[in-house]
Parts: sequence; structure tokens; C-alpha cells
Amino acid sequence: MLHLKRVLPPAGTLAFVFPQLPIMLLRQLFYALTIVSSAGAAPASVKHVLHEKRGSDSLDWIRGARVDRDAVLPVRIGLSQNNLEKGEQFLMEVSHPGSARYGKFWSAEEVHDMFAPSTEAVNSVREWLELAGIHASRVVHSDNKGWLAFDAKAHEAEELFKTEFYEHEHPSAQGMKIGCEEYHVPEHLRDHIDYVTPGIKMSSVKKRNVKRASHLATAQPNAKAVSSDDSYHSIPAKALNLPTELQDCGVNITPACLKAMYGIPDATKATKGNSLGLYEQGDYFAEEDLDLYWANALNGGEADIDIDMAYSLIYPQTVTLYQVDDQIYEPKEIATTNLFNTFLDALDGSYCTYSAYGETGDDPNIDPVYPTQLLEATRASSKADLPIAYTKRQCNEFLKLGLQGHSILFASGDYGVASLPGDGGKSGCLGPEGKVFNPQYPSNCPYVTSVGGTMLYPDQTVEDPESVMHVDLGGTASNFSSSGGFSNYFPQPFYQKLAVEEYFRKAKLSYPYYAEIGVDVNTTQGLYNRIGRAYPDVAANGAHFCAFNQGRDTHYYGASLASPLFASVLNLIIEERLAEGKGPLGFINPVLYSHPEILNDITNGTNVGCGTEGFSAIEGWDPVTGLGTPNFPKMKELFLSLP
Repeated sequence: MLHLKRVLPPAGTLAFVFPQLPIMLLRQLFYALTIVSSAGAAPASVKHVLHEKRGSDSLDWIRGARVDRDAVLPVRIGLSQNNLEKGEQFLMEVSHPGSARYGKFWSAEEVHDMFAPSTEAVNSVREWLELAGIHASRVVHSDNKGWLAFDAKAHEAEELFKTEFYEHEHPSAQGMKIGCEEYHVPEHLRDHIDYVTPGIKMSSVKKRNVKRASHLATAQPNAKAVSSDDSYHSIPAKALNLPTELQDCGVNITPACLKAMYGIPDATKATKGNSLGLYEQGDYFAEEDLDLYWANALNGGEADIDIDMAYSLIYPQTVTLYQVDDQIYEPKEIATTNLFNTFLDALDGSYCTYSAYGETGDDPNIDPVYPTQLLEATRASSKADLPIAYTKRQCNEFLKLGLQGHSILFASGDYGVASLPGDGGKSGCLGPEGKVFNPQYPSNCPYVTSVGGTMLYPDQTVEDPESVMHVDLGGTASNFSSSGGFSNYFPQPFYQKLAVEEYFRKAKLSYPYYAEIGVDVNTTQGLYNRIGRAYPDVAANGAHFCAFNQGRDTHYYGASLASPLFASVLNLIIEERLAEGKGPLGFINPVLYSHPEILNDITNGTNVGCGTEGFSAIEGWDPVTGLGTPNFPKMKELFLSLP
């Protein structure tokens, strides 16, 4: 169950910016459905057809025993939505600076009504379920009309979808997932059904008859922390003329350093209803650490440092922290294949749990009991674990948020053109030889803003240009560098086509490539997708962030630090717009690609991986640092000039 905590101004893996209006109508309905006997009317003869099939064996999840026939599965049928083919056009109308409708965002009700499945689709699927023995009282229609949800015993679900469900385990996680290799739906309903979970997208079982021992596994946060070097670091000669608080920024990034690097002023505004939203996975939020930060300018834990950094830049504006799941229940849930599903559960009725049959919230006999003040750290993930229908449906949810005026930002990742080792393959790369570049989700979604990482070198100052974040943190993070590349699932959106074409013209890449959406990475001879959505879009500093962890001076590294940093800049600009009677920014990519001059271009460094040097940062957009880092004065001037 979602735990929300509004972080008040202290007394002592995605970041996103909330506009003046609420992020959604957060109509959260909590439920515990009672399993009803499957006895009922016998279904008429129905021809089933293949709906989804796993393209290749998962390299991360190992199939085990078949699911016990009486295990309870939370079945959700995603209904095909209407007008999605017009979604990008709608989003560009309110997001492109040349549009007459720029900034005229939609309400949540308008979004729901526009994309809701047809009444025919809902009724037809409901009719099939009831004929198959799933009584109408068991089925709940989601708030945004996009889902039909019910609990079913495994043997019911297998009969419904003509499949077999198996347990799957991950070598680095204690959680267990349920999934199948393929499933079928009635032929007359295939156009009405988007996808089903559990399916080839694995889900958790709600109730099992077999008890197995388990233990706590600590989820690995995206940002890396390392102990500070105890050896003396001399201040660069060219830094001696700078103010004291700026002399050591090459090895210690502080709020003062960030303000100097990006021209960020001290914040003074705090419009009611506007807040910076931070979504964290895999790390603890500890209020005492925040107090310690403000007392010593140091703190511990990625969740804490994200909040510290954001507050130091936007206070007196507020930060809203979103927490879902924890490190006891499904510790690798989101870090492997479920990335933002639980988060979207909490935001809107399309994923939400609900009240029914006299019960509200978790049922302790079925659902996990969540400890307080636990959260999971956001990280990018390989798309190889996620079916294309699943990622596209999630991506469309981000499109809908953009239509409502929300700016959604995600970290691009930290392993160059690869993913972390073990994600998609032993090396974090794809293909039978582990050489194919591994695009990261959700940065490859064309309706979010992907943020890469940059850094200063130890002998540099805040007056020097930054380079690609690329550090040796040892072990599996010896090549810890800003991720970037080209999607295998999503084509290039029109707003970035010219920038990407210019990059290919200048870069003159020698790597073999393919030009195919949904490519089979086990047979392709190329290393990257020439026609895929390119990322990141922008970048910000992601190295040498000061931290305090259990009494030790540490530094944090990662694009997951750069994302809330860039979001903080946007939040300050939104405050300036609201002060002039204007609205939020919404989806910012069309404006940024139309006006790259408002960012600091990064031209040094590479994002290594998969046995290559990866891509290089060059003049203009590149798949390492995007269009560049924030330049607050220029960004403010442009965004204030827009309606």
C-alpha cells in the first residue's frame, strides 16, 4: 500500500514536478476481494487466439515449479483504450512552443473521457468473464475505466487464458514472481484487450498454500556511495580566488556549488499547491538524517540526499515524497521487472486497489503488512525484462500526466550503453554474446524527460565546463557512467528528429546498427537501434555529492541524483511563472529541443559499455548528456516568455 509523506521544512530511481493542480484525482480505493466459487454458467464455445508470447527466455528470472492450482492470483485485464493514436498530437498541442494551445492543459476527467475504452469493449469482456465462471460481483472496473480486476485461483486463470503459470525466481532477490510463456484470449475480444497480468509480464502471487523460508534482502539503490578519500586534496590554484565555499567543488559538490554552476538564485517563492514530487525506491527516508544534513550539510541515503538537495535549492517551496512497497516485501520488486507499476497504482484508479464487500485496505491474511518509513530506490531498468505492451501502456500513462501539466523526469541510468551487470545479461548487455547495447526504461518513453549525469574533475572549478559522469567505483561499478542510447520499443518522436539526425551526421559512428522496432536482439547483427527514441534529453551533475552515512564522510554518484536536481530547477521556474499568473510547464521536451541554446552544451566524455567506448559527448545533442545541463537565467527568460 502506498505511504505518502509530505516533507516539512526541516528544523535543523525519477523526479517529477507537480504543477499547481493535483497530479491526478488521487482517488485511491483499497480492496480485498473474496474468492468466490467458480461454479456458474458454462461458457459457450469460444475460439481463443495467441495474444502475447515471450520472445526469448529471460536471462534474469529462472522458471521453477508450476503454480499451485489454488494459489490466489491478482488478475488484471488492461482494456484497449480509445484515441491513443491521437495522444501524441494532443500532447504536442499543449507542449510545443509554436502551438496556439501551448499550456492549455487538460483536467483528469477530460483525459479519462478521451481515452476510456468503449462501452462495447467493457461489456464484451465482462460477459466473457461471467460466462467463464467469474461472477460479476468479483470484477471491479477501475476509476479511469481502463482495467477490469479480480482475484482468481490459478486453475481459473489458466483456464481463462489457456496457459500455465509458473513460479520464477531471481538470483539476486528473495521474491517470487508468477508468469507464463504465452497466453490466449477469445478471438472476438483480442482488439478489446491490451494485455493481461500475470502474463508474460510477471506479477506477485497474493496467497500461496506452500510456505517457504525467506529473509531480508537489501535492495541496491541506484546512486552509489563511496567513502571519501582520507588523503589530502589540494585546492586547484585557479580556485583560490573563488569564495571559500566554491573552492573544493571538483571533489565536493554542495548546494553552493550547484547554484554557482547553473546560475540558480536563492529561492523566495512558495505557491500553495505547487510542490516538487520525489519518488524513491530501495532506500530509507530518515528524518533524523535530514536534520543532520541541515546541521552539518551532510546526510546519508539516496532518499535523504535527494530531499536534501532539492530542499536546499527550492526552499521555502515544499517537497512531496512518494513511497511504495518496502525492503521487506518484494525487495527487488521494482528493481527488476515491475518498475513503476506500484507507483501508478497509487496515483490513479487505473491501477488502484479498492474497497469492496465490507473490507477496505490490506487484508492481513493475504496482503503484506508494510513497515513504516521504508521505501525503494528508483533506478533505470533494462527493457529486456518488460514486454513491449506493458511498457507502451505505462508510457501512455506518462503521456496523460503531461496532458495535465505535469513534468515527469527520470534518471537515464549509470552503466553507459549497458545496464547493471545481470540485468538483461551477465554483463548488462543484450544478445547471445553480450555485445548489444541495452536501452533503459522508462527513459526510452518519448513522453518523459530523461536526465543523464555530468561531473567536474578534481582539478576543475565551477567556472569550468563539465564532462560526462564517468568514474571507477570498483567491482561491478568500475565503469560507472551516464547512460544513453536508442530505444528498441519506441520510434524517435518528431520533436527530436532533427537533433538526432545532426548527431549522426557529426558523430560518424562506426558501430553496426539495426533499424527496427521490437528487434530480436538474439539474431540482430547491429549494436543499437538507429531509429529508436533517443535519450537522455538533458543532464545535470551526478558526481561527488557530499553525504554523511553512519558517521563516515561519503560521496554519492549517479544520474538518479541529476534527475531531482534538474527537477528542482524546473520547480523554481514554475514558481516564477505562477507569480506572473501563468501555468506550469508540463512536458518540456518540445520546448528544449526547439531552444537548445538555453542549456549548457557538454562536449567531453563517453558512456562506455558492452566492450565499447559507447557514445561520445559532442557539440549539440548526444546520447550521453542530451542537450546539456541547466542554465537557469536563460531557461527562466524563455519559459517566462511563453504563454
